Amino acid sequence: MTDLSPFAIAKRWPALHPEWLQLYSAPTPNGVKVSILLEETGLAYEPHYVDIGANESWTPEFLALNPNGKIPAILDPDGPGGKPLALFESGAILIYLAEKTGRFLPHDAALRYQTLQWLMFQMGGIGPMFGQVGFFHKFAGRDYEDRRPLQRYVAEAKRLLGVLEMRLDGQSWIMGADYTIADISMLGWVRNLIGFYGARDLVAFDTLTHVPQWLERGLARPAVARGLEIPKRP
Repeated sequence: MTDLSPFAIAKRWPALHPEWLQLYSAPTPNGVKVSILLEETGLAYEPHYVDIGANESWTPEFLALNPNGKIPAILDPDGPGGKPLALFESGAILIYLAEKTGRFLPHDAALRYQTLQWLMFQMGGIGPMFGQVGFFHKFAGRDYEDRRPLQRYVAEAKRLLGVLEMRLDGQSWIMGADYTIADISMLGWVRNLIGFYGARDLVAFDTLTHVPQWLERGLARPAVARGLEIPKRP
């Protein structure tokens, strides 16, 4: 039987199936990237809900796996060479799982790097900028008298959506006909921006054509629908 006892995180979130990949996460835009990909690949995994509102990601057990204190993180008992692998950062996890399964990341070298560039576009732009829109429009930042931060992040979010709009012109997915980890990385963020963050009108989402159609296609995938709800909130 697989022994996860050397990992502190397995003590706080015990595994019922230690032979499966362990996911420590919450259904946030970053968290659902990994649950969606896991659902798409069909890998056996066990999700553990990490209550970030209760600061569970800052507990010693979680920090032992991810010293940055952010979800998602994974513990794969069957990592490279058959040895357990603990991994954090959603982009790194997407690449790892895509390579582990041989799916959702092109094998052609040029296409692979182009997919990774769009993944980095999400990591460096879409995620941070959309998150700031959420903070300044929906959360504590909305009470700031100075409206310049919100205006700055809204303008940048609109610009990034414009980049996606151009990329998706004439094609179904970020990489053309093939759905990849680039799409998976962005679906939850775009959905959150216009839904949970309530910024649909702010970013003029309905003036776009290709991005809304892409989002609709993505959300219609059964694995995406499932992944968006994993891990379940108590």
